Amino acid sequence: MVDSTADSKRITLLEDLPDVTPVERHYFENWNIRVAEDSLCSNYLSPNRRDFYKVMFVTGGSGVFSLGMHSYYVDESCIVFMHPNEIISWRNLSDGWTKHYCLFKKRYVDQHPMLKSVMDKYRLFSDPHRSVIRLQSAAATTVNNLFHQLQKESTTGGNLAEDSMQAYLQLIMIESMKEANFPEPATVSDDYRHVHDFFHLLENETATINYDKPLRIRTAKEFADLLQLHPNHLNALLKKHTGQNISTHIKSRLLDESKALLLQTDWTLQDIGYCIGFADQPNFSQFFKKNIGITPNEFRRTYANGGMA
Repeated sequence: MVDSTADSKRITLLEDLPDVTPVERHYFENWNIRVAEDSLCSNYLSPNRRDFYKVMFVTGGSGVFSLGMHSYYVDESCIVFMHPNEIISWRNLSDGWTKHYCLFKKRYVDQHPMLKSVMDKYRLFSDPHRSVIRLQSAAATTVNNLFHQLQKESTTGGNLAEDSMQAYLQLIMIESMKEANFPEPATVSDDYRHVHDFFHLLENETATINYDKPLRIRTAKEFADLLQLHPNHLNALLKKHTGQNISTHIKSRLLDESKALLLQTDWTLQDIGYCIGFADQPNFSQFFKKNIGITPNEFRRTYANGGMA
């Protein structure tokens, strides 16, 4: 007899996934909290740190969600809590699936001590073993209603909208913890582990960039050596699973960090270029314009004037 439980289904389905997962990258934009409901979710891998937390509540359909080195079969009535620093990926397993989601910035948490207190108490974002909860019918209905209230506050706006929204977020976490049904993760493949380790190393190398600690390594060979892999093997794994090679991922991450530094600091182009590994400003500006289409200064001015690059 075939076991139809979620646990047995998860192991089977992980073996049937397509290879290529498009890479989704984020840099910093000026908002505090966003809420939405949609029926679209493409496969994606988010390998670099984000400046926001994410809560996703699946209301229909199914997929495989990977958080760090843990993978979960996620279907209707599952809720997922994602920390900004985790490497995450999602792969669809069905058509016509729907979800609610809420994104909120780290600064939003700092502005609301009660929200931070609930997050710290239940550790839904900080403990990977608590990040996925399977809800029973009654709890799922309550959480669904709370998301609708979040959406209503987001749409109506007003001076107290963000205060109200953080209260609903607290209630969503508390209602989820009443269930405390944490599914066991599946073990990821060796291929995925190598891909994860590459992005983890890339993130560690770029996450603390500053003038006193410029980028230490930049080449494909340097990354492969630190991971104790042959560069050709690592390159083949990344190409197979993400559609991009090592150099492209390194370049994209450096561009992300350049954008963040341009938008969040008043550093000179010389200082930013030095931090990400360029000996002089003209080479950095040429690198940026070649890949983004405008100069670093033009990018800064466009964002300052309310444009999106």
